[in-house]
Amino acid sequence: MNWTDAAVPNAAGMLRPPFAPVGDAFAENFRNALELGASFTAFQNGELIVDIRGGFVDRKKEHSWTDDTIACIYSSGKAVMSFLIARAVSDGLLAYDKPVAAFWPEFGDAGKAEITIAQMLSHQGGLAGFKDEMPPESWLDWVLITKKIAVMEPLWEPGSASGYHPQIVGYIAGELLRRVTGKTAGALIREITEPNDLSLYCGLSETEMARTSFMPKPPKAPDLGVMNEFKKYAFLKPWSAPARVSREGWMAAEIPASNMHSAARALAAIVHPFANDGVDTNGKPVLEQSAIDAALKERVCGDDLVLPFRLSWAAGMMRNINRHFGPNENAYGHAGFGGSCVVIDPENNLTVAYVMNKMSPHLVGDPRAVHLLDALYDCL
Repeated sequence: MNWTDAAVPNAAGMLRPPFAPVGDAFAENFRNALELGASFTAFQNGELIVDIRGGFVDRKKEHSWTDDTIACIYSSGKAVMSFLIARAVSDGLLAYDKPVAAFWPEFGDAGKAEITIAQMLSHQGGLAGFKDEMPPESWLDWVLITKKIAVMEPLWEPGSASGYHPQIVGYIAGELLRRVTGKTAGALIREITEPNDLSLYCGLSETEMARTSFMPKPPKAPDLGVMNEFKKYAFLKPWSAPARVSREGWMAAEIPASNMHSAARALAAIVHPFANDGVDTNGKPVLEQSAIDAALKERVCGDDLVLPFRLSWAAGMMRNINRHFGPNENAYGHAGFGGSCVVIDPENNLTVAYVMNKMSPHLVGDPRAVHLLDALYDCL
């Protein structure tokens, strides 16, 4: 059924009849002044069951959030990279338990020869950030960054613990994909999204930039917990993330772990094969079950050295042991800086995505998303 709510400016979309309470929860977030603009989508068994949106894309509230609106999903894009790697594994191009260096020989320098693809995706490689100072605009230079990764030494013994790699993990995954397919992550994504009219991008054209929402920054910095050197290299050094570049230059670049732009529908759709026995939203098989099982297998569990949580990592996504991604502890997910998230729930053949523009300081488990997920699961 078509959905609208007076509490949500420019409200639009659809809800299957059992899911009306999800619309109420979405409206409550707006009534509580927690949102500027947002979209929320869920697929189950390949079918669209929730797809709602509303609000504004600009600070002055002059332009509506529409079906064409995209916003930066930051680290929620890591789930997309996890899917692309799983597809390459399913196609026989990569293998989780093989070393990264088997496909990228230069990566094996400086004590990294035995780091497997699964260890890299589960943040066990000790590559949370660069020790050495560099111009922060260097992140836009793919060749330069991958060369730096190839020669860097791990910050801790690989395989001994997880420590979130905010930026570098995306370059490693992207370089692996480039070496076995000849295509960048952005190009591989477009091969999926363009024929299916899905708005998800890694590297934007000028036309796509015009559809991108302004994102008010969070009121305070995220709480990283007790400080250590790994957190400083990952997040707090002047060169820990791209800087000193134009907004347009940053949006045009491919930085797979942190600058994908998407609508909620596209994000939920692209990862749906993980939860739907390998079948996409068009009914096409795209992942072998063996690749899904390997992708979702727990690879490490414990206190993360960078994020202030005890985490269970699969190959690219968090297992939902902290219920950051809804009430089902057997689900998986990833969150993005400011609040976005994507959920993969094979038990319920369900994928869910939340994309917004008013950023919060929550690293994961943003209360707005949790409120929506709780409402959704209450309807299942």
